[in-house]
Amino acid sequence: MPEIILTAEHVAKHYPLKGADFSRRSGRVLAVADVSLGVAAGEVFGLVGESGCGKSTLGRVLLRLEEPTAGRVRFDGEDVAGFDAARLKQFRREAQIVYQDPYSSLNPRRTIGDLIAEPLDIHRVGIPAERRERVAWLLNVVGLSPEHGRRYPHEFSGGQRQRIVIARALALNPRLLLADEPVSALDVSIQAQVVNLLKELQARFHLTYVFISHDLGLVEYICDRVAVMYLGRLVELAPKPELYREPLHPYTQALLSAAPVPDPKARRNRILLAGDVPSPVHPPAGCSFHPRCRERRGICSRQLPEFREIAPGRFVACHNR
Repeated sequence: MPEIILTAEHVAKHYPLKGADFSRRSGRVLAVADVSLGVAAGEVFGLVGESGCGKSTLGRVLLRLEEPTAGRVRFDGEDVAGFDAARLKQFRREAQIVYQDPYSSLNPRRTIGDLIAEPLDIHRVGIPAERRERVAWLLNVVGLSPEHGRRYPHEFSGGQRQRIVIARALALNPRLLLADEPVSALDVSIQAQVVNLLKELQARFHLTYVFISHDLGLVEYICDRVAVMYLGRLVELAPKPELYREPLHPYTQALLSAAPVPDPKARRNRILLAGDVPSPVHPPAGCSFHPRCRERRGICSRQLPEFREIAPGRFVACHNR
């Protein structure tokens, strides 16, 4: 059995809604609801779903950038919520994040060299000369030149800026890298370059990835296992080959049927979902997907399906499976 480096146990994240006078709570947004999963060391774990399903919120909770409303996150078996200041600082070295928009995550007033060196400065890694040497090495690793360290973020293209963000994330030799839609803001040709870079770095440095995306083609290319989210809950989790060959949940089937095929002669039976995604403020009773599901039964509107293992490594939340 592979070592499990990161686990989530019944994790939930709710955001309170304020009334018109900002004085009282008038409800809550159920961003993440009762999510349990485990990420093995060295794997690329994919997290997919429509925009607004809670993928990014779950990612921030996993790295303790947000505190969970309920549940527990463990890293190497330790409860992340119980970390004191010293252990939390160490955790920040071991788990890093790559955001969707590289420009907004880079300070435009600082040079690239200073930005990449910032984690080394904060954690007091080496002397200044050693930090400069490591910055130059990191720029080479991600396909840039050490001379680029003297420039500013606005002097680079979107793909180059994402390489810079990746270099900064690698500065402290992390074990876990959470990539939150890392290529969605880039042109398609640049996306391929950055995804290939991520694959090369994962093999070179034995990294573990949590890869968040809505692009099922990219997820199929880079991931080992895939979890599908809908309205804050996991509805399916399986090894990539099994999920793409035989999706079990009706929502996963609809997502895969909508993914573009690179062959113009290929035909795919498109599954069109009725209605819109329900509001996370007022989710439907029972299965949250039942108002749009072609296979719904009476029990679906009354009882929430259990997220259960129906075969080794295959989990699904559906009354019909």
